[in-house]
Amino acid sequence: MGRKAKGYRRKTRSLLRRKPRERGKTGLSKILYEYKPGEKVVVKLDPSVHKGMPHRRFHGRIGVIADKRGRAYIVNVTQGKAVKEIIVRPEHLKPHVGG
Repeated sequence: MGRKAKGYRRKTRSLLRRKPRERGKTGLSKILYEYKPGEKVVVKLDPSVHKGMPHRRFHGRIGVIADKRGRAYIVNVTQGKAVKEIIVRPEHLKPHVGG
C-alpha cells in the first residue's frame, strides 16, 4: 500500500473548487483593491490563483490587515488563542462587511 500524500492542498477537493456561477477569470476590481492597515478582511481562497494562497485552515477566517509586502498583505488571523501572521495576495481576500 502507498503512503498518503501530505501536500499543502491535501483534502481540498470540495473546498478549493469554484461554484458553477463563480467560474472564469477573477475580476480586476478584486485584484486591484487596496486594503488599508487595520481593515478587517475575510480570507476566501481563490483556487484559480496558486500564488500567495494561505493554508486552507485560514479559509473563511476574519483577519486584520497589518502591513503590505510587495503585492501581498500581511494579515493577522486568530487561531485559538494564538494570533498568526499570514502573507496573502489580494485575490484571496474580501473586505469584511458588518460588525
